[in-house]
This record gives sequence, structure tokens and C-alpha cells, in this order.
Amino acid sequence: MRTRVTSALTLIVFLAAIVICNSTLPLALNFAIGLISVLAVNEIITALGLAKNLILLIPSLLFSAVFPFLGTSFWHDAAYFLYTVIIFSALILYHTEITFREVGVIYSMSLLIPSALGTIISLREIGGSHGMFYVIIGIFSAWTADVGAFFAGTFFGKHKLCPNISPHKTVEGAVGGLLLNVAAMLVFGYLFHAIYYAYSVNVSYLPLVLIGVFGTGISILGDLSFSLIKRSCHIKDFSEIIPGHGGILDRFDSVIFEAPFVYILVQLLPIVLN
Repeated sequence: MRTRVTSALTLIVFLAAIVICNSTLPLALNFAIGLISVLAVNEIITALGLAKNLILLIPSLLFSAVFPFLGTSFWHDAAYFLYTVIIFSALILYHTEITFREVGVIYSMSLLIPSALGTIISLREIGGSHGMFYVIIGIFSAWTADVGAFFAGTFFGKHKLCPNISPHKTVEGAVGGLLLNVAAMLVFGYLFHAIYYAYSVNVSYLPLVLIGVFGTGISILGDLSFSLIKRSCHIKDFSEIIPGHGGILDRFDSVIFEAPFVYILVQLLPIVLN
């Protein structure tokens, strides 16, 4: 437990530094998302036992690294096209050594992971001068749900949620995650409204409540989805890069699903009302 908490605090400090330095080093967030995407895609490829297949590994890691810097520019579409051509050319050239299933999993994950995490950067952009507040919500709404589910499940869990996929998850844990997430989102909103901006901006609490409620379900969906991938690969964790937590995907699986949800919601229901 101590190792788990220490690793979590280290990760929070790392992200807090990116938030604080955003005005002077705006590309720090892009670099962080690129690094996380590369490590996550590498974990998937390693779990499939394809880490030695450089014709799949190198293009996938390169695409994951550059995607967070492309935005919605011409190069964004060009990168998609080039990566697709390379991957399927590799399938044709090496069809006796690699299967369509392997290529399909790598291709889909290499698109999903950086694209989903890239919405964190998009959250910053649509939030304008309050963009990093949106970034905080997009990341911590997933992690708060995880923390609430972990402790509620540990102390009160009796009814299994999906025992065949993740035997440690419970209905009580899901409820605890929901309650903590709603409370945390409201607290974040109040701190931003009353303390950080001293009531000089208006905050809508409805989208924060919706993020807390529906975001918890989305977070659980992401967690269970990657748990199913781990079971199919017969591994417990994607790696041991984060002591006490496992791999990058073990910590960001819920964020991969949560960040796009928050991105869509705040465009329909903005949190900050100027």
C-alpha cells in the first residue's frame, strides 16, 4: 500500500508540474501525452509477444510519439494515412510471419491510445485561458473514480461486479467510486470558482455532476476493457514501470475512455461560463 501511494503521489506531482508550467512551457503537456502513448502502445505490443517485430513496433511507436503534436492539421491526416499504409504493407510483405489478428490489435490500439489521450490536449485548447482546469477534470475524474472504487471495494465490497473479467471489482466499489467522484468534481469546481478566481468567473456545476456520475461508468468501462485484454494475454499487469500500480496502461486505462467523454460533454455543457 505504501509503495502504491508513493507512486500515485509522484505521478500527481509530475502532472501538477505540467499544469503549473503550462504558460511558460505549453509543449510540456504534448510531450507528456506523447511519452505516455509510446509507453502504453509498447506495453500492448510486448503483451502480444511482438516486441521483436520491428516492422510493427517502430512505426507504431513513432506514430504514438508524434500524434500529440499534430492537432487537426494536414499532418494529422497525413500521419494516419502513412501509418496505415506502412502497417498493412508490413502485413502483406510478412504475411507468413505475422497474422491479421496481431496487426489488427496493434493498429487499433496505436490509433485508440494516442487519439483518446490526445483529447486531453484538445481539452486545454477548448478551455482557452481555463484550459488546464479542463485537463485536471479530464484526468482526475477517472483517477478519483478508481480511488473511490478501490477503497470502497476493499472495506465494503461483497458483490462481484464482473468476476470473470476483474474478480476484485465489486458493486460496492463502483458505488463508492461514483460518490467520491461526484463529491470531488464539485470540490474542484468550488475551489476553481471561489478560491483560484475569487468568484471572478462563473462555474456551472451541472456538467461536473454529470462527469462524476456518467464518467464513473465510463471509467469502469475502460478499466474492464483493458482487464479483458490482459486476461487474453495471460498477464497480471502490463508492466512494472509504476511500482504498486503496474504499467502505464494499468494507470491510464480509465483515462483513455474518460478524457474523450469529458471533451465531448464540456463542448455541449461548458463548465466555465465567462
